[in-house]
Amino acid sequence: MTHKLKLANLQTTTLTYKLIRKVKDDLFDEEMIDQYHLLMNIGTRDFQLLVIEPKDNKALLLEDFVLPGLTSSEELFQMLDQLFDSHPFLKAGFWKKIKVSIKNQKFVQIPIPLFSPSAAEEYLKFNAALDLSKEECLASINEKAQAVTVFAINTDLKNWLNGLYPNNPPEFTHQAASLIEGMLRFSASREDKPLYIYVDRFKLHIMACDKGDLLYYNQFAIKQFSDYIKYIMLVMNTLAMDQKTSQVILWGYIGKNSPHYHEFYKYISNVAFGVEPTGLNFGYVFDEVPEHHYFDLYSISLIA
Repeated sequence: MTHKLKLANLQTTTLTYKLIRKVKDDLFDEEMIDQYHLLMNIGTRDFQLLVIEPKDNKALLLEDFVLPGLTSSEELFQMLDQLFDSHPFLKAGFWKKIKVSIKNQKFVQIPIPLFSPSAAEEYLKFNAALDLSKEECLASINEKAQAVTVFAINTDLKNWLNGLYPNNPPEFTHQAASLIEGMLRFSASREDKPLYIYVDRFKLHIMACDKGDLLYYNQFAIKQFSDYIKYIMLVMNTLAMDQKTSQVILWGYIGKNSPHYHEFYKYISNVAFGVEPTGLNFGYVFDEVPEHHYFDLYSISLIA
């Protein structure tokens, strides 16, 4: 039975989502959905989807929506409900696999040998306040990091998504897990130790690796432009990195002509852009998408 989101007091609210990017390969066929993987990235003010043909690990469709003007989780639910209702195939129940990544700051990583499922809530409480009346704990495995990412998800959202796909429940993961998995694989063949940065909408993710081993990961809420440099310099100082000589690799919603990039370049001399995760293939229509965009969305495919 489909779970309806709790929208009773919100029917008079006017909320509108906006599709800001759509890339569709000619090979995409709605009649073949039962052979495709559907990946979804759900944030508080944005939503992305990616359709993959798993046999060739080929990306066939990407859509990126912004969800402006939201002030509560209830409004997020309302907008998602509208978006899914109007979408031509999101509610199709016969995908081969569905993976959902949650974007929030309520997560913690536990080494696999130390992880006990019964203690998931206690792990998370070390790093975030958990409201058990509205949230519950889930976990996903980071094979490359040999760790478990424990994270919170809104219970109504989880139930709603499970209700949409009762015959093929989604596999849930967290944005931190996908970013860590993708960047660890990217770093595995490197001899140097760059600082890896993912510029998200309203958040900054910073990570350091050494030949495929995770040294540091954290995410920071961005309230004003100067916060980007403040947090980057803080982490570089913590890791004893030199702002003039240390390599910094950027992913995310940033370009060479963006004010973010020019601001970074004032303080950090050795800046380069990252590329898509290895193992995922893209047709020519994806050439319009900068390689360093959507790294978190693409990397959901790497989570087992």
